[in-house]
Amino acid sequence: MRILFDCRYVRVDHHDGISRYSARLVEALAKRMPVEMLISDEAQLAQLPDLPWHLVSAPTSLREPWIARQLNPLNPDAVFSPLQTIGSTGRRYGLVLTLHDVIYHRHRTPPRDLPWYIRVGWWAYHLTWIPQRRALNRPDEVVTVSETTKSLIAEHRLTRRPVTVVRNAADPLDTDPPARRAAGSRALVYMGSFMPYKNVDTLARAMTDLPGYTLHLLSRVPVGERAKLAALAPAGSLVFHDGVSDAEYAQLLETAYALVHASFDEGFGIPLVEAMSVGTPVVVSDIPIFREIGGDAGVYADPRDPAAFAAAVRGLEGPDAWAQRSAASRRQAELFDWDRSADVLYEVMRRVASKVRPEDAGA
Repeated sequence: MRILFDCRYVRVDHHDGISRYSARLVEALAKRMPVEMLISDEAQLAQLPDLPWHLVSAPTSLREPWIARQLNPLNPDAVFSPLQTIGSTGRRYGLVLTLHDVIYHRHRTPPRDLPWYIRVGWWAYHLTWIPQRRALNRPDEVVTVSETTKSLIAEHRLTRRPVTVVRNAADPLDTDPPARRAAGSRALVYMGSFMPYKNVDTLARAMTDLPGYTLHLLSRVPVGERAKLAALAPAGSLVFHDGVSDAEYAQLLETAYALVHASFDEGFGIPLVEAMSVGTPVVVSDIPIFREIGGDAGVYADPRDPAAFAAAVRGLEGPDAWAQRSAASRRQAELFDWDRSADVLYEVMRRVASKVRPEDAGA
């Protein structure tokens, strides 16, 4: 059985969501079956496990629709891609595609680091559900990262193919921190971008009702957005970090009172898993994906109501309330594990690789 894993979305500097999903999942899957990686830049190998690899064109190349011309000579039984955009014309192998979320159908602003022609195509692609349906009916099976997205795929009739949940997860910790009986500070942590749907305004406004607390905004923030947020919160209550190292992030999480997130919409929520894994409670929007990730450990609030967010944070102040949420958070985080996800993906790839495909598959 020959399995190719598309690792071309792995970043060469630091992981983003898709990059981490690719790198961690290929490493875990390789413990269960022989896997060969597809890369488009040898610099990607520094972020990947020591596995056989093949250099092919980049996923943003104009050659992408015909990538099968490069893959067919490798004689794979099945190819896994962590996105749904890999080309499939003329393929002679099984194919599994991934849809992480449908968030860009509601928020169509594309990532800024893409070439202009990809950004235009991205925006047009998400205007209707038709391109998504065409993409997700090309493979043999579809993978997604959450039950929430799986239900949205069904709701919008995006594919006729089987859909399997292969959960996202957080990077494993270098150490196993001891159980925490009390918060080390009144620091609230936000990890994420400042796009409009992230709704960081609600977090800033909530600080008016949280005297004694500080809100640490960890990601780089545009100058105009920084000034706006500072005007919404009491003086000195916001701490702008403008980017943190992995070590700094870990230290902030391990000592924080809570991780907070007021997003209107999310594809997953890795920061929630990262916080819960070190026993830091999460106070987050009451939206389906956060309910799925946080379970009974999470504290939920209306993202449109800053006062409700503040009240949710203060609700952790009661006798034993914080310690109970902390312990529950660590138990909940154990549900998100790369090895468990790889077990599920192994069955998908074994199933797809064993299928007999007609000569015109994917045409």
